[in-house]
Amino acid sequence: MTALATGPVTGVARPAPRRQRRSIWWVPLAVAGLVTVLIAMALAGAALDDAGIDARTGHATAQVLAVTPMRTLVQFVAPDGQVYRPDEGVAYPSDLQVGQLVRVEYDLADPDQVRVAGRSWVRGLGPAMLILAAVWSLLVPAAWWLRRRHRRGAPA
Repeated sequence: MTALATGPVTGVARPAPRRQRRSIWWVPLAVAGLVTVLIAMALAGAALDDAGIDARTGHATAQVLAVTPMRTLVQFVAPDGQVYRPDEGVAYPSDLQVGQLVRVEYDLADPDQVRVAGRSWVRGLGPAMLILAAVWSLLVPAAWWLRRRHRRGAPA
């Protein structure tokens, strides 16, 4: 006859279960990679918008209506007499002030796509590279430190 134990056996010392340590050294690299992809997508989107404007360019003089941290609103009159006030504002609006008159270029097929004349997506390369340099220079050492700490057995 065979006995079947259904509960814990008393009197036998069991070692305490070891906490499973997880390797998280790759998380800073994943975050840096995600930031890189997002910035690349933003630059690609700006380049595509500029390509649309370059393909069907209309020129006008616009008046700056409002400047906020999120957008700069302008109003311009197309050669056909139609007044446009793009909801998304103007692209590349740095150094514009309310009431200022500025030359703009817009997509004749989609007048809501408007940018300040002479500016393009290339204007965003400098800030993008600066942000990426800062992100990678902070997160690569963090990943290295976490990996080194994990290999030594210290809790992460």
